[in-house]
Amino acid sequence: MMAMATPPELLELQTLLDAADGRLEQRVVCEVDLSGATLPVHVLTLGNPDPQVPAVGFFGGVHGLERIGAEVVLAYLRSIVGRLRWDLGLSHQLERMRMVFMPLVNPGGLAQGTRANPNGVDLMRNAPVECREHNVPFLLGGQRLSAALPWYRGAAGAPMQPEAQALCDVVEQELASHAFALSIDCHSGFGLADRLWFPFAHTARPIEHLPELHAFSDLLDESLVHHRYLCEPQSRQYLAHGDLWDHLYLRALGRGATLLPLTLEMGSWLWVKKNPKQFFSRHGLFNPLIEHRQQRALRRHVALLDFVTRAVFSHGRWLPPASERAQQRERALQRWYRRPPGGARPIASA
Repeated sequence: MMAMATPPELLELQTLLDAADGRLEQRVVCEVDLSGATLPVHVLTLGNPDPQVPAVGFFGGVHGLERIGAEVVLAYLRSIVGRLRWDLGLSHQLERMRMVFMPLVNPGGLAQGTRANPNGVDLMRNAPVECREHNVPFLLGGQRLSAALPWYRGAAGAPMQPEAQALCDVVEQELASHAFALSIDCHSGFGLADRLWFPFAHTARPIEHLPELHAFSDLLDESLVHHRYLCEPQSRQYLAHGDLWDHLYLRALGRGATLLPLTLEMGSWLWVKKNPKQFFSRHGLFNPLIEHRQQRALRRHVALLDFVTRAVFSHGRWLPPASERAQQRERALQRWYRRPPGGARPIASA
């Protein structure tokens, strides 16, 4: 059998490593066997590893079909590599923060053009987190019936898939080990708008760090002029089993760390609306196929990732002090939990 071609995103990552000339720390956290080829899962780090400084993480390619997510993370990494040679401001930032990149979490899915990994498992439904509420959507919320159906969680009681476990290990070692960390995981495919989702997905209850996330959302509105991101808990849209970021947030909370996980969900329905022919392409349902639309998406979202880096570096200037957390929490509850999404019943706030 002929070996499957290496995904172009993996080749670009190697090009970026070469261009960094040793200024990026790189390691392979797991390997995926596919059609006679071995595809590595890389993590790249730079900056100060001291747990007392803040850390920021960028993840892409969890769903192999959503290539634009990996491309956004690679585009931002390319910008960082290009600036390492001359940008004194970036050098100053890196003395006082940690940056983590995992652009291609699911290289086997990228190579195959599938949402799942080569074992047919949806990595974003693979964590040991169960939704105990009754309105989890059939299939979409995660299922254990068959890998031949979408959103397969894997067998009950089985270890997490190697790629999912590698992501969890990186987050726990490189982000949750810091006193403050924020991550952004880049996806596409839901709706007409670009959304920034935060946990929970397995319950409609608010998370402990709701005041901090509301303060971040305010900062986004004040600082990224004319942005079009809708910041909200994922539970406003649907509930799901096995969410990796719910799992990682709960583990970080248990160890007393502040980890704020965000998921960028690029609204790919807009690309289909503007170019209806994409409806007949599985790839086109999740990615901009026209070149100028892809470049526009990269420019817009790379600006968001740079904003996130600056926000993490300056987190002490905008995180609410203890005296303001109750007020921020009340504003967040009013904004996200007491107003029904799309006319549905209100979500419980406790």
